[in-house]
Amino acid sequence: MVRRLRPVELDFTETAPVRLVFARRVTSSPEAVYRALAEDVEGWPRWFSAVSSAHPSDGGSGRLIRLRGGTRFEETILAAEAHELYAYRVDATNAPGVRALVEEWRLTPDGASGTRVRWTVAADGTAAFRLVTRLSRAGLGRAFRDAVRKLDRRIGSTHAR
Repeated sequence: MVRRLRPVELDFTETAPVRLVFARRVTSSPEAVYRALAEDVEGWPRWFSAVSSAHPSDGGSGRLIRLRGGTRFEETILAAEAHELYAYRVDATNAPGVRALVEEWRLTPDGASGTRVRWTVAADGTAAFRLVTRLSRAGLGRAFRDAVRKLDRRIGSTHAR
């Protein structure tokens, strides 16, 4: 069953009842990280192991995401600021309990060529959903660290060719 979510905007990342924020430094440039996030949507499963498929939709203004385990998201891109910010809102999902969800990726130059990657997951839902999301912080943090490490290696190996 697909549920339509509340159509929140980017400022939801500051006001959501549940906000999980993770950050990590990578050696790749903000330009390269941004390209992987925003321009190579179909490449996400190669570095973010929770994602089993990812496809642009609506002429590039949206995304269709499938996670391992069967969760599906129909998303709208809220912000795509080259080399700095990539954010999207979930408009519809089969996940129970969620009412609103935005994810934001902020990229900040760090050192001569590195990037500080910050991922914010902003959510609202039933009390049970909010509790489960908060309890998932450690697992989501591990998934984020693994994903950006794989992404950094992938970008490095692509540039080495």
